[in-house]
Amino acid sequence: MKTLRTLLAAIGLSLLTACGGGGNDADGGDSGAPISGVISGSVTKGPVRDATVAAHGIEGGQMGAQLASARTDADGNFTLSIGTHAGPVMLQVSAGSYTDEATGASMAMSPGDVMTAALPGVAVGAAHHGIQVTPLTAMAQAMAHRMAGGLTDANITAANTAMGNYFSVADILHVRPMNPLVAGAGASAGDDARNYGMTLAAMSHYALSQNRVNSSSMVTAMMNDASDGVMDGKHGTDHISMPMHGMMGGGRMAATAGTSGLATAMTDFMNSAANASGTTAAHMTELLHKLAHSDGHL
Repeated sequence: MKTLRTLLAAIGLSLLTACGGGGNDADGGDSGAPISGVISGSVTKGPVRDATVAAHGIEGGQMGAQLASARTDADGNFTLSIGTHAGPVMLQVSAGSYTDEATGASMAMSPGDVMTAALPGVAVGAAHHGIQVTPLTAMAQAMAHRMAGGLTDANITAANTAMGNYFSVADILHVRPMNPLVAGAGASAGDDARNYGMTLAAMSHYALSQNRVNSSSMVTAMMNDASDGVMDGKHGTDHISMPMHGMMGGGRMAATAGTSGLATAMTDFMNSAANASGTTAAHMTELLHKLAHSDGHL
């Protein structure tokens, strides 16, 4: 009888252990530990290597405390663990270097220039992979920040959608831009990726046409231009400064820089030796026409 009782007790202990007994959940053991959220993706102005990517929570529509930071690899990729944060998140990229599409030269991000992206509705423990940080996401973030209420989920979504519609990219946060410096890249790219990549190249070529030393400053100018929802060379009523190479005072950003100016720059880039993708004006007819005839409203 004693042997039978011992055997039954052993079986009961085994079942309790297999079912997770012992009060681990109630005591806050590993099985109840919160899962950290993850954001991973790429920074593109050409791949931006060795840059710092910082994730910030959004508080009251404004950039709040830093949640995490990481460095990009040679292909511009990054991974961030953001803990148990819930709500919108802003990514801010600084420093690093990239291969400029228009010139093929390696350029460092200027100290005063950043690229950003805003993500709406991040849930606790959620994983967001394939996030893109680009000049377009930066322009959308600047636009959302200036909307009534600031960086709310609704404003972020509206601004990201508006920027995508303006440049004919379905989802600026998740579509990976085609790299026009890669031979034959245009043949395998979808319309959204092709439009995205050629828009970024057009910005670099426009900067070159304006004799700008570093095309990252063009991104900052475009962010300022987009912030009020109209691409007209102004930040509200103030003209945006466009300092040129070798000019102390610089000049003003043209009213058409984000419209017909980009269309011309895109065409010129496609016809240049820098464009290795095989993309031609025939592939870009719709976007070129849209930009050339736009009134700048996002």
